[in-house]
Amino acid sequence: MNADHSRAGFARSETEELLAAPVYWDLSPSRHLHQKDILMQQIDRDHHSLGETSPASRRRLPRLALMVPATSLALAGALVVTFSGSDHTSAPTAKPPVSSPARVINASVTLGRIADAAMKTDATPVKEDQFVYVRRLARENKGTLGGRVVLGAAHNEERWMSQKPGPVTTVGWLRSSGKDAVMPGQLGPITTTSPVQPGLWYPTYTWLASLPTDPDALLELLYTQTRVEKGDSKDEAVFGTVGDLLGSVIMPPATASALYKAAAKIPGITWIPDATDAAGRHGIGITRRDTRSATRSVLIFNKDTLAYAGSQGYLISHKANARGTTDDVLLGIDAVMERGVVDRQGEVPATTAS
Repeated sequence: MNADHSRAGFARSETEELLAAPVYWDLSPSRHLHQKDILMQQIDRDHHSLGETSPASRRRLPRLALMVPATSLALAGALVVTFSGSDHTSAPTAKPPVSSPARVINASVTLGRIADAAMKTDATPVKEDQFVYVRRLARENKGTLGGRVVLGAAHNEERWMSQKPGPVTTVGWLRSSGKDAVMPGQLGPITTTSPVQPGLWYPTYTWLASLPTDPDALLELLYTQTRVEKGDSKDEAVFGTVGDLLGSVIMPPATASALYKAAAKIPGITWIPDATDAAGRHGIGITRRDTRSATRSVLIFNKDTLAYAGSQGYLISHKANARGTTDDVLLGIDAVMERGVVDRQGEVPATTAS
Protein backbone atom coordinates (compact mmCIF):
# COMPACT_ATOMS: atom_id res chain seq x y z
CA MET A 1 0.00 0.00 0.00
CA ASN A 2 2.83 2.42 0.79
CA ALA A 3 5.14 3.63 -1.96
CA ASP A 4 8.82 2.91 -1.42
CA HIS A 5 10.40 6.35 -1.40
CA SER A 6 13.76 5.10 -0.16
CA ARG A 7 14.86 4.23 -3.68
CA ALA A 8 14.24 7.85 -4.72
CA GLY A 9 16.31 9.13 -1.83
CA PHE A 10 13.36 10.28 0.30
CA ALA A 11 12.58 9.30 3.84
CA ARG A 12 9.17 7.81 4.60
CA SER A 13 6.78 10.76 4.24
CA GLU A 14 4.05 11.84 6.65
CA THR A 15 1.53 11.07 3.92
CA GLU A 16 2.60 7.44 3.92
CA GLU A 17 2.29 7.42 7.71
CA LEU A 18 -1.28 8.67 7.35
CA LEU A 19 -2.09 6.03 4.78
CA ALA A 20 -0.64 3.37 7.06
CA ALA A 21 -2.70 4.51 10.05
CA PRO A 22 -5.36 2.17 11.51
CA VAL A 23 -8.43 1.98 9.31
CA TYR A 24 -11.68 3.69 10.24
CA TRP A 25 -13.56 0.60 9.14
CA ASP A 26 -17.07 1.81 8.42
CA LEU A 27 -17.58 5.49 8.91
CA SER A 28 -20.85 7.27 8.34
CA PRO A 29 -21.14 10.62 6.52
CA SER A 30 -20.59 12.36 9.83
CA ARG A 31 -17.10 10.87 10.22
CA HIS A 32 -15.28 10.56 6.89
CA LEU A 33 -14.22 13.87 5.50
CA HIS A 34 -11.95 14.91 8.35
CA GLN A 35 -9.65 12.01 7.48
CA LYS A 36 -9.71 13.04 3.81
CA ASP A 37 -8.83 16.59 4.85
CA ILE A 38 -5.82 15.44 6.85
CA LEU A 39 -4.63 13.32 3.95
CA MET A 40 -5.07 16.02 1.31
CA GLN A 41 -3.41 18.70 3.43
CA GLN A 42 -0.40 16.44 3.86
CA ILE A 43 -0.32 15.63 0.14
CA ASP A 44 -0.27 19.38 -0.52
CA ARG A 45 2.68 19.76 1.84
CA ASP A 46 4.49 16.85 0.18
CA HIS A 47 3.88 18.33 -3.27
CA HIS A 48 5.13 21.71 -2.13
CA SER A 49 8.31 20.13 -0.74
CA LEU A 50 8.89 18.57 -4.17
CA GLY A 51 8.47 21.89 -5.93
CA GLU A 52 4.85 21.40 -6.95
CA THR A 53 2.18 24.05 -6.50
CA SER A 54 -1.07 23.23 -4.75
CA PRO A 55 -4.36 24.87 -5.78
CA ALA A 56 -4.88 28.38 -4.51
CA SER A 57 -7.49 29.47 -1.98
CA ARG A 58 -7.89 25.96 -0.61
CA ARG A 59 -10.31 25.91 2.28
CA ARG A 60 -10.40 23.40 5.09
CA LEU A 61 -12.91 20.70 4.29
CA PRO A 62 -15.39 19.75 7.00
CA ARG A 63 -15.70 16.08 7.81
CA LEU A 64 -19.30 15.65 6.72
CA ALA A 65 -18.91 13.69 3.51
CA LEU A 66 -18.07 10.15 2.69
CA MET A 67 -14.43 9.32 2.17
CA VAL A 68 -13.14 6.64 -0.15
CA PRO A 69 -11.83 4.02 2.30
CA ALA A 70 -8.06 3.77 2.01
CA THR A 71 -8.35 0.02 2.43
CA SER A 72 -10.55 -0.44 -0.61
CA LEU A 73 -8.02 1.39 -2.74
CA ALA A 74 -5.25 -0.64 -1.18
CA LEU A 75 -6.75 -3.74 -2.73
CA ALA A 76 -5.16 -2.69 -6.00
CA GLY A 77 -1.77 -2.50 -4.30
CA ALA A 78 -1.43 1.28 -4.55
CA LEU A 79 -3.21 4.38 -3.37
CA VAL A 80 -4.07 7.03 -5.91
CA VAL A 81 -5.96 10.03 -4.57
CA THR A 82 -7.67 12.23 -7.11
CA PHE A 83 -10.40 14.84 -6.93
CA SER A 84 -12.27 15.68 -10.08
CA GLY A 85 -15.45 17.36 -11.09
CA SER A 86 -18.64 15.43 -11.66
CA ASP A 87 -21.51 15.69 -14.08
CA HIS A 88 -23.96 15.29 -11.25
CA THR A 89 -25.88 18.14 -9.74
CA SER A 90 -24.55 20.34 -7.01
CA ALA A 91 -25.40 19.43 -3.47
CA PRO A 92 -28.77 20.73 -2.33
CA THR A 93 -28.97 23.11 0.57
CA ALA A 94 -31.23 22.93 3.57
CA LYS A 95 -32.39 25.47 6.08
CA PRO A 96 -30.81 24.80 9.46
CA PRO A 97 -33.35 23.26 11.86
CA VAL A 98 -34.76 25.69 14.34
CA SER A 99 -33.35 24.86 17.76
CA SER A 100 -35.94 25.38 20.47
CA PRO A 101 -36.54 24.00 23.95
CA ALA A 102 -39.45 21.98 22.55
CA ARG A 103 -37.27 20.35 19.86
CA VAL A 104 -34.56 19.56 22.38
CA ILE A 105 -37.16 17.89 24.59
CA ASN A 106 -38.62 16.09 21.57
CA ALA A 107 -35.17 14.73 20.74
CA SER A 108 -34.84 13.25 24.21
CA VAL A 109 -38.39 11.89 24.18
CA THR A 110 -37.94 10.40 20.69
CA LEU A 111 -34.70 8.69 21.64
CA GLY A 112 -36.49 7.30 24.69
CA ARG A 113 -39.19 5.84 22.42
CA ILE A 114 -36.52 4.41 20.12
CA ALA A 115 -34.76 2.88 23.14
CA ASP A 116 -37.99 1.20 24.26
CA ALA A 117 -38.58 -0.17 20.76
CA ALA A 118 -34.99 -1.47 20.55
CA MET A 119 -35.40 -3.33 23.81
CA LYS A 120 -38.36 -5.24 22.35
CA THR A 121 -36.54 -6.44 19.24
CA ASP A 122 -35.19 -9.95 18.82
CA ALA A 123 -31.47 -10.42 18.20
CA THR A 124 -29.73 -13.72 17.67
CA PRO A 125 -26.16 -13.54 19.01
CA VAL A 126 -23.56 -13.45 16.26
CA LYS A 127 -20.97 -16.22 16.58
CA GLU A 128 -17.25 -15.53 16.47
CA ASP A 129 -16.83 -17.40 13.17
CA GLN A 130 -19.63 -15.46 11.46
CA PHE A 131 -19.87 -12.05 9.77
CA VAL A 132 -22.25 -9.13 10.19
CA TYR A 133 -23.48 -8.14 6.74
CA VAL A 134 -24.58 -4.55 6.09
CA ARG A 135 -25.66 -3.17 2.72
CA ARG A 136 -26.08 0.55 2.39
CA LEU A 137 -26.82 3.08 -0.32
CA ALA A 138 -24.57 6.14 -0.31
CA ARG A 139 -23.98 9.40 -2.13
CA GLU A 140 -20.62 11.11 -1.65
CA ASN A 141 -19.05 14.45 -2.40
CA LYS A 142 -17.24 14.21 -5.74
CA GLY A 143 -16.53 17.91 -6.12
CA THR A 144 -13.04 19.28 -6.61
CA LEU A 145 -11.09 20.20 -3.51
CA GLY A 146 -11.67 23.87 -2.78
CA GLY A 147 -14.58 23.99 -5.23
CA ARG A 148 -18.30 23.58 -4.87
CA VAL A 149 -19.79 20.45 -3.39
CA VAL A 150 -21.08 18.02 -6.03
CA LEU A 151 -22.79 14.83 -4.93
CA GLY A 152 -21.95 11.74 -6.92
CA ALA A 153 -24.38 9.04 -7.97
CA ALA A 154 -25.92 6.76 -5.39
CA HIS A 155 -24.05 3.47 -5.16
CA ASN A 156 -24.22 0.31 -3.07
CA GLU A 157 -21.68 -0.68 -0.45
CA GLU A 158 -21.67 -4.15 1.10
CA ARG A 159 -19.56 -4.92 4.16
CA TRP A 160 -18.87 -8.16 5.95
CA MET A 161 -17.51 -7.37 9.44
CA SER A 162 -15.53 -10.05 11.20
CA GLN A 163 -16.50 -11.20 14.69
CA LYS A 164 -13.23 -12.87 15.68
CA PRO A 165 -12.12 -12.06 19.23
CA GLY A 166 -8.77 -10.65 18.11
CA PRO A 167 -6.19 -9.53 17.78
CA VAL A 168 -6.87 -9.28 14.05
CA THR A 169 -5.57 -7.28 11.11
CA THR A 170 -8.43 -8.11 8.72
CA VAL A 171 -11.54 -6.62 10.32
CA GLY A 172 -13.88 -7.21 7.40
CA TRP A 173 -14.50 -7.27 3.67
CA LEU A 174 -15.88 -4.68 1.26
CA ARG A 175 -17.64 -4.71 -2.11
CA SER A 176 -19.19 -1.74 -3.86
CA SER A 177 -21.23 -1.42 -7.04
CA GLY A 178 -22.74 1.27 -9.21
CA LYS A 179 -21.55 4.54 -10.70
CA ASP A 180 -19.06 6.43 -8.51
CA ALA A 181 -18.34 3.26 -6.51
CA VAL A 182 -14.76 2.42 -5.59
CA MET A 183 -13.46 -0.59 -7.56
CA PRO A 184 -17.00 -1.78 -8.37
CA GLY A 185 -17.72 -5.49 -8.08
CA GLN A 186 -14.46 -6.42 -6.40
CA LEU A 187 -14.49 -8.08 -2.98
CA GLY A 188 -11.46 -7.25 -0.90
CA PRO A 189 -10.29 -7.15 2.70
CA ILE A 190 -10.48 -4.21 5.08
CA THR A 191 -7.19 -4.36 6.95
CA THR A 192 -5.23 -2.52 9.59
CA THR A 193 -1.46 -2.15 9.77
CA SER A 194 -1.32 -3.44 13.32
CA PRO A 195 -3.53 -5.98 15.14
CA VAL A 196 -6.64 -4.66 16.87
CA GLN A 197 -8.80 -6.01 19.66
CA PRO A 198 -12.60 -5.70 19.85
CA GLY A 199 -13.58 -2.17 20.86
CA LEU A 200 -15.07 1.02 19.47
CA TRP A 201 -13.07 0.66 16.24
CA TYR A 202 -13.68 -3.08 15.95
CA PRO A 203 -17.11 -3.59 17.58
CA THR A 204 -17.94 -7.27 17.57
CA TYR A 205 -21.28 -8.53 18.85
CA THR A 206 -19.58 -10.11 21.86
CA TRP A 207 -17.87 -6.83 22.74
CA LEU A 208 -21.12 -4.89 22.32
CA ALA A 209 -22.87 -7.36 24.65
CA SER A 210 -20.21 -6.67 27.29
CA LEU A 211 -20.90 -2.92 27.42
CA PRO A 212 -22.71 -1.40 30.40
CA THR A 213 -26.46 -1.15 29.94
CA ASP A 214 -26.72 1.78 32.33
CA PRO A 215 -26.96 4.85 30.03
CA ASP A 216 -24.77 7.04 32.24
CA ALA A 217 -22.04 4.41 32.47
CA LEU A 218 -22.20 3.77 28.73
CA LEU A 219 -22.02 7.49 27.96
CA GLU A 220 -18.98 7.82 30.21
CA LEU A 221 -17.31 4.96 28.33
CA LEU A 222 -18.05 6.63 24.98
CA TYR A 223 -16.60 9.95 26.15
CA THR A 224 -13.52 8.19 27.51
CA GLN A 225 -12.78 6.02 24.48
CA THR A 226 -13.87 8.19 21.55
CA ARG A 227 -11.00 9.86 19.73
CA VAL A 228 -11.38 13.57 19.02
CA GLU A 229 -9.87 14.84 15.77
CA LYS A 230 -8.44 18.32 15.48
CA GLY A 231 -11.18 20.90 14.98
CA ASP A 232 -13.92 18.77 16.48
CA SER A 233 -15.67 19.02 19.80
CA LYS A 234 -15.88 16.07 22.17
CA ASP A 235 -19.67 16.13 22.06
CA GLU A 236 -19.70 15.97 18.25
CA ALA A 237 -17.13 13.16 18.22
CA VAL A 238 -19.28 11.09 20.58
CA PHE A 239 -22.41 11.81 18.55
CA GLY A 240 -20.49 10.64 15.49
CA THR A 241 -19.44 7.46 17.28
CA VAL A 242 -23.09 6.69 18.04
CA GLY A 243 -23.89 7.11 14.35
CA ASP A 244 -20.98 4.87 13.34
CA LEU A 245 -22.25 2.07 15.56
CA LEU A 246 -25.87 2.39 14.48
CA GLY A 247 -24.94 2.15 10.82
CA SER A 248 -22.49 -0.72 11.02
CA VAL A 249 -23.33 -3.42 13.54
CA ILE A 250 -25.98 -5.79 14.85
CA MET A 251 -26.43 -4.87 18.48
CA PRO A 252 -27.84 -6.76 21.46
CA PRO A 253 -31.21 -5.21 22.39
CA ALA A 254 -30.12 -4.14 25.88
CA THR A 255 -27.00 -2.45 24.50
CA ALA A 256 -28.96 -0.69 21.73
CA SER A 257 -31.53 0.58 24.23
CA ALA A 258 -28.80 1.93 26.51
CA LEU A 259 -27.02 3.56 23.56
CA TYR A 260 -30.13 5.52 22.56
CA LYS A 261 -30.69 6.67 26.13
CA ALA A 262 -27.04 7.68 26.36
CA ALA A 263 -27.30 9.62 23.08
CA ALA A 264 -30.21 11.57 24.53
CA LYS A 265 -27.80 13.01 27.09
CA ILE A 266 -25.32 14.42 24.53
CA PRO A 267 -25.51 18.24 24.64
CA GLY A 268 -26.83 20.02 21.57
CA ILE A 269 -29.07 17.36 20.02
CA THR A 270 -32.26 18.53 18.33
CA TRP A 271 -35.33 16.80 16.90
CA ILE A 272 -36.34 17.13 13.22
CA PRO A 273 -39.87 16.05 12.26
CA ASP A 274 -38.88 14.93 8.75
CA ALA A 275 -35.54 13.84 7.28
CA THR A 276 -34.81 11.84 4.12
CA ASP A 277 -32.17 9.14 3.68
CA ALA A 278 -30.27 8.21 0.49
CA ALA A 279 -33.07 5.85 -0.56
CA GLY A 280 -35.63 8.66 -0.41
CA ARG A 281 -37.31 7.28 2.71
CA HIS A 282 -38.73 9.87 5.07
CA GLY A 283 -38.10 9.49 8.78
CA ILE A 284 -37.55 11.27 12.06
CA GLY A 285 -34.22 13.05 12.43
CA ILE A 286 -31.99 13.58 15.43
CA THR A 287 -29.41 16.20 14.59
CA ARG A 288 -26.48 17.98 16.19
CA ARG A 289 -25.05 21.25 14.90
CA ASP A 290 -21.39 21.76 15.77
CA THR A 291 -20.10 25.30 15.27
CA ARG A 292 -16.54 24.33 16.15
CA SER A 293 -16.18 22.02 13.14
CA ALA A 294 -18.81 23.92 11.08
CA THR A 295 -20.72 20.69 10.50
CA ARG A 296 -24.13 19.19 11.19
CA SER A 297 -24.89 15.50 11.50
CA VAL A 298 -28.33 13.89 11.21
CA LEU A 299 -29.35 10.39 12.31
CA ILE A 300 -32.58 9.21 10.65
CA PHE A 301 -35.10 6.73 12.04
CA ASN A 302 -38.15 5.03 10.51
CA LYS A 303 -41.29 6.86 11.60
CA ASP A 304 -43.24 3.64 12.16
CA THR A 305 -40.75 1.06 13.43
CA LEU A 306 -38.25 3.59 14.85
CA ALA A 307 -35.42 1.49 13.39
CA TYR A 308 -32.25 3.28 12.29
CA ALA A 309 -32.53 4.18 8.57
CA GLY A 310 -29.48 6.25 7.63
CA SER A 311 -27.66 9.55 8.06
CA GLN A 312 -26.91 12.92 6.51
CA GLY A 313 -23.93 15.24 6.82
CA TYR A 314 -23.95 18.98 6.20
CA LEU A 315 -21.52 21.85 6.00
CA ILE A 316 -22.76 24.76 8.05
CA SER A 317 -23.08 27.96 6.05
CA HIS A 318 -22.57 31.25 7.88
CA LYS A 319 -23.31 33.39 4.82
CA ALA A 320 -26.80 34.80 4.60
CA ASN A 321 -28.79 34.15 1.44
CA ALA A 322 -31.21 36.49 -0.30
CA ARG A 323 -33.89 35.63 2.25
CA GLY A 324 -31.66 36.71 5.09
CA THR A 325 -31.27 33.16 6.39
CA THR A 326 -28.43 30.68 6.05
CA ASP A 327 -28.35 27.37 4.20
CA ASP A 328 -26.50 24.20 5.16
CA VAL A 329 -24.90 22.30 2.28
CA LEU A 330 -25.46 18.55 2.04
CA LEU A 331 -22.09 16.80 1.81
CA GLY A 332 -23.02 13.14 2.19
CA ILE A 333 -26.03 10.91 2.71
CA ASP A 334 -26.57 7.20 3.16
CA ALA A 335 -29.25 4.61 3.90
CA VAL A 336 -28.97 1.21 5.54
CA MET A 337 -30.82 -1.13 3.21
CA GLU A 338 -30.19 -4.49 4.86
CA ARG A 339 -28.46 -6.22 7.76
CA GLY A 340 -27.91 -9.87 8.44
CA VAL A 341 -25.60 -12.59 9.65
CA VAL A 342 -23.71 -14.86 7.24
CA ASP A 343 -21.09 -17.58 7.61
CA ARG A 344 -18.58 -16.36 5.01
CA GLN A 345 -17.49 -13.10 3.39
CA GLY A 346 -19.14 -12.61 0.02
CA GLU A 347 -22.33 -14.36 1.12
CA VAL A 348 -25.57 -12.43 1.42
CA PRO A 349 -28.48 -13.16 3.75
CA ALA A 350 -31.08 -15.61 2.48
CA THR A 351 -33.67 -12.85 2.07
CA THR A 352 -31.35 -11.08 -0.37
CA ALA A 353 -30.36 -14.23 -2.22
CA SER A 354 -33.98 -15.12 -2.84
